[in-house]
Amino acid sequence: MRLSLLRFAATLSALLTSPAAAQVEASTPPSATPSRIARIVVTPVQKVVTAGDSLRFTAEARDAQNAIIPGVQFRWSRESGARFEGRVDDSGLLVSGSTGTLPVVVVGILPGEQPKVLRFEVRMVPGTAARIAIAPQPARLVPGQRIRLGASVFSRLDDLRADRVTWTSSNAAVARVSDAGLLIAVAAGRATITASVGTVQQTHALQVVATTVSSLTVTPDVMDARTGDVIRFAAVAKDATGRTIEGLTPVWSFNPGHGLLEGDGVFVGYEAGLYTVTASLGNRTAEAMVTLAPRDVRRPLELVGRLARSRFTTEEVWLHPNGKVAYLGSGGGGDALFVIDISDPAHPVLVDSLIANTRRVNDVMTTPDGKFLVHTREGASDRKNGVVFASLEDPLHPKVISEFTEGVTAGVHSAFIYKDPKYGQHVYITNAGTGGLNVLNIDDPYHPREVSRWSPTDQPVAGRSLHDIDIKDGLLYASWWNEGLVILDVGNGIRGGTPSAPVMVSQFKYDLNALYRQTEVDGGAGFIRGTHTAWRHKNYVFIADEVFPANPPKGVTATWAGRAYGRLQVVDVSDIAKPRSVAFYEPEYGGVHNVWVAGDSLYMGAYNAGFRVFDISGELRGDLRAQGREIGAFNTADMDGLVQNSAMTWGVVVRDGLAYVNDDHNGLWIIRIVPKTPVVP
Repeated sequence: MRLSLLRFAATLSALLTSPAAAQVEASTPPSATPSRIARIVVTPVQKVVTAGDSLRFTAEARDAQNAIIPGVQFRWSRESGARFEGRVDDSGLLVSGSTGTLPVVVVGILPGEQPKVLRFEVRMVPGTAARIAIAPQPARLVPGQRIRLGASVFSRLDDLRADRVTWTSSNAAVARVSDAGLLIAVAAGRATITASVGTVQQTHALQVVATTVSSLTVTPDVMDARTGDVIRFAAVAKDATGRTIEGLTPVWSFNPGHGLLEGDGVFVGYEAGLYTVTASLGNRTAEAMVTLAPRDVRRPLELVGRLARSRFTTEEVWLHPNGKVAYLGSGGGGDALFVIDISDPAHPVLVDSLIANTRRVNDVMTTPDGKFLVHTREGASDRKNGVVFASLEDPLHPKVISEFTEGVTAGVHSAFIYKDPKYGQHVYITNAGTGGLNVLNIDDPYHPREVSRWSPTDQPVAGRSLHDIDIKDGLLYASWWNEGLVILDVGNGIRGGTPSAPVMVSQFKYDLNALYRQTEVDGGAGFIRGTHTAWRHKNYVFIADEVFPANPPKGVTATWAGRAYGRLQVVDVSDIAKPRSVAFYEPEYGGVHNVWVAGDSLYMGAYNAGFRVFDISGELRGDLRAQGREIGAFNTADMDGLVQNSAMTWGVVVRDGLAYVNDDHNGLWIIRIVPKTPVVP
């Protein structure tokens, strides 16, 4: 499950050429005469389209004298890297699936002449403003208090816009607000603050209290903790009689050092040392002192066992419930699911394989009882993809018993088996053809049957792509690429959903273009980026983005010269209806891919950043790497794999203290974290 969209080597070659341009150039004989086409003129001139809409392009060919050349055929396509954000058909009709930049190619063809190629970019922008979110939202203030308000503007599809917001106050004698959103409490009374963009408005009512703050204290006033520990401070304001004034919103600050201090008084420090945390209410201030020690979670990692693979790329790894057998997918033309004896983790042995009509066995998972297995198919020669089921009477020698292809022949990228005590056993699969979810009942794996399909119907089909699935306690956490994290009730009961009728609970969508602006700077427009995987743990969902540049650095051809990007976000779902991002992890160099959580540790395949594991104990806020939460790292590059001396760590499964790490270039690694040496008094 939780898998890559494309092999990294391909990004350095195939992404450079559009399908139309490649096909024409390949079919053009070397003896073809130079083209009479000096340039191609494309209309409309303004190449901008609203996300979710379409735009029709037309082209004409001009010669060196700027005269129109009749009889020219034009072929249209988009560059390969942007295939998830929109599409262009043979007639020049562009359909936008999300915001971003879509590189487009048009090829002018005259028989017997060399083709003329024009590349241009189309900006896909958010729709008109539909709603405004104000933050923070202070309810009660004291005279003289100042708070900076922010406003985020969104389209109907929840795409973030960059509008300038107009601020007004219903009662400037009580509270004033500047053009920049600086709110100033003037005198006792009530006022309504309004943020406007055109006819779209959002209001916030507040009160300035008449009571004078005579004293202000911060609790706790002294705190000893570690870097990364979340400390909750509270400001206690009292009037002249010593009575606590409830509901006030102080302004928080801290110094020196690096860390995070939020508007609700939640503080986390990134570096060891002394900090002063300050709360302000009008002309009153109060401080608390914080001493942070190093987190001290670093541990050495050691290699226990190794199984190199060099025939194909290495896809997903999964362990049988008995802990003695591993299943390893293959890609890059692979047709095999490998079976590995790991009863002795120091000496893993390849013992068998399942051969399927597919160029990629991308995902594999067993039923909880270990009696059956499902694996996905992408790239079948007969174009009948889908999923394959096998019996595991002997886990070392699986036997194919059935397959399911109806409605999913375009390919299944990920699959997740979930057994519900009320609704039975189902496999939830991604559908590459529709970008949606298909649900199969597998109470009888010999005869799987479809029971439902689900897609976010209010989103553009052209940009719809369900990439991965995680299920816990009847809630499905879907990584829906451009749409972010989508949470469905498939049996939990919170919204009345079942496997046969999934019901949406909530969505967490974020601005991928803004988050990965540097990727576009480095590799150009049309880069790969989207919500790739999700994992529910306690009150958090960890989501990882898959991000690759559209092009390698200029002038290079070697696969090792490129890199992955990406960030892991920690989404707080304690209020499942309002998921919010509270923390993140991003390697210094490399990307993020599949994750596994065991205890208080999160294990990750981080592509060319190798294998990573870090501490997720306690409450999580802010930059996890800066806090010193990284426990260890292991470089999975060697000279025995498919791609020599190049790490491309995919993911990991953890069992009995061992991490089974699959590297796309190098096969299987079995790694152990060395425990901390006890201190003997």
